[in-house]
Parts: sequence; C-alpha cells; structure tokens
Amino acid sequence: MIVDYSRANQIYIVCGKTDMRRGIDGLAAIIMSQYKLDVYSDAIFLFCGGSLDRFKALYWAGDGFQLLYKRFENGKLRWPRKSSEVRALTAQQMRWLLEGLSIDQKSKINVAQPGYFS
Repeated sequence: MIVDYSRANQIYIVCGKTDMRRGIDGLAAIIMSQYKLDVYSDAIFLFCGGSLDRFKALYWAGDGFQLLYKRFENGKLRWPRKSSEVRALTAQQMRWLLEGLSIDQKSKINVAQPGYFS
C-alpha cells in the first residue's frame, strides 16, 4: 500500500543527516528518544543521509509500519542540514521537497484582484 502523504495529520522532517542503514526500529527509536514524538500517531517522518539523492519515510499504518525508500535518478533534495532539529511540514512543503525545491520558499505569487488593471 502506498501512503497518501496529503492525508496524514502531520508530516515531520528530521533535519541534518540520519544513518540510512537504520531500519524501522532504528528510525522509530530516533523519533521517540531524540524528539519525544509519538511514532504511532497519524504522521509521516522523513529522513535523509549524507547523499541528497535519497530519503526514507516512516509511517504507522494502524496495523504496522511502512518504510518508504526513494532514490532520485536525477537531481538532489534540498534537505535542511541543521542537525538535531525536527520540523513540521505542510503537504505543500513536502511536495516542494520531493520536486527538488526548498521547503522555505521566499515569496509567493499573489493572485490578481478583479479590477486591478482598470
């Protein structure tokens, strides 16, 4: 089963570098011990190692954990490297991350108001 990340109540990104040799138990231990978060909540936890072309996602599916591992063939992630920090993301920020964009967009395009050019 594939996780629809837009339906998760929360998305967390573990900033910095994570040892990507860790599996479900090791990643869950990081979330619980280092960040004091509940791995059994309706949340997706994202991890990245030294290589910025791959990441792992951990998700509790109600009856067990799902571990997603993705490696990009072209391009790299713009992963926040400030160690020992976990950040909550919106679905839009996760989409930006997976598209190779920064999760901290500088500005947005404002929608034109009717009558603006009259």
